Amino acid sequence: MAEQRSGPSREVVVVTGAGGMGVAVARRIGSGRTVLLADASRGQLDRVVGALSDEGYAARGVLTDVSDRGSVDALAAEAAGAGRVSAVVHTAGVSAAQATAETILRVNLLGTAHVIDAFEGVAEPGTAMVCVSSMAGHVASLGREDEAALATAPAAELLDIGAVKAVGDSATRAYIVSKRANQLRVEAAALAWSRRGARINSVSPGVVATAMAKAEADGPSGARMLAMLEASGAGRTGTPAEIADAVAFLTGPEARYITGTDLLVDGGQAAWLRHHRTA
Repeated sequence: MAEQRSGPSREVVVVTGAGGMGVAVARRIGSGRTVLLADASRGQLDRVVGALSDEGYAARGVLTDVSDRGSVDALAAEAAGAGRVSAVVHTAGVSAAQATAETILRVNLLGTAHVIDAFEGVAEPGTAMVCVSSMAGHVASLGREDEAALATAPAAELLDIGAVKAVGDSATRAYIVSKRANQLRVEAAALAWSRRGARINSVSPGVVATAMAKAEADGPSGARMLAMLEASGAGRTGTPAEIADAVAFLTGPEARYITGTDLLVDGGQAAWLRHHRTA
């Protein structure tokens, strides 16, 4: 393997989540940069970092629990110490088939707020962040007051918002609310990021062929999910590479005038749910 140069001027890409989407993003935008891959599983980190290193990437793993603000602060500090943070891509998350409502809220909702807040502190001119949300956020039905609170309340207060408490034990509802909150947090954070000369956006995938999607397909809602793909005209799942392409666009120079918005990458699933679903 070729020797990888390092130094304070080296560009750094941070990717949270060492699953299929995070790995695809690391491969798509990590060439010639230091890649910090963050995940809560040491075993998964070691496997993925080993594979990326064998392919010539300057990759290293950072054990990180995004639901813990201190852990995310440590990740941001390590990234800033490794060079110029050019891109932060937050893919870490869990689905309704993988976790309880409480875990989903702590990882997807609080975790995203922590990553946005921590990396705002190390963002500099040219830094671009992308949070991976979900098309589920586009079909959430929340009141104006709840949306305003989800967008701007301090992270420590998020679990006390009415719409969040109303989730109860429903993992599905927790997932939908958390993903809508991700989109709203990005919108609200754009001003602070712009003042630092940086940008922040979100990407909302539909059903993408990852381990998370397989867990959903094998679960109680799997048949309904597959039927939606057919009815909406998509006819297939998306691929991690297609999400990585969208991330590459939003973190690249072609998107310099794009911030505070969400890019829906779902094969038309949200549009079908809004306008054509009959039951």
